[in-house]
Amino acid sequence: MNTTLLALGRRWLLILALALAGCAGPQVQDYARETPALDLRDYFNGNLVAHGVFTDRSGAVKRRFVVQLKGTWQGDQGVLEEDFVYSDGEKERRVWRLQRTAEGRYIGRADDVVGEAQGESAGNALRWRYTLRLKVDGSTWDVQFDDWMYLMDRQVMLNRAAMSKFGIHLGDVTLSFYKP
Repeated sequence: MNTTLLALGRRWLLILALALAGCAGPQVQDYARETPALDLRDYFNGNLVAHGVFTDRSGAVKRRFVVQLKGTWQGDQGVLEEDFVYSDGEKERRVWRLQRTAEGRYIGRADDVVGEAQGESAGNALRWRYTLRLKVDGSTWDVQFDDWMYLMDRQVMLNRAAMSKFGIHLGDVTLSFYKP
């Protein structure tokens, strides 16, 4: 009887370990050898433009937008101004105050960000996590963003952000940045 219970317990542990391993996503260090190397201070310095879409959890496009960006850096301190124009004519502005805290580590603040955004980069990738306070149908929601940015070349960076609330996936934001 004890042998049977022990074998059953081992099977459950194996199933649990496999399930947890399946939940593990990519880590920033997985991209450490990818080039070109991303340095936020370099890429987000000067004028850029981004085109993006918000898709709901089924993949349907719900909003399209264009963002004009202007970044300035002094040492490890940066300001990134973002001016959004949505396809329905709505406009929005966000100003990020960024700081490089260590090699490959960044923090950021903006008026509609709850607390601090945390960023980690390696190789051509940056993972940027934060909670954004969004206006939704007359109310305000605190929505978690898990951004992944990939520098493709000196001019183009792709960005995919998963949005969630209470651990429930709400949708994704996909952007293509272009630096002239």
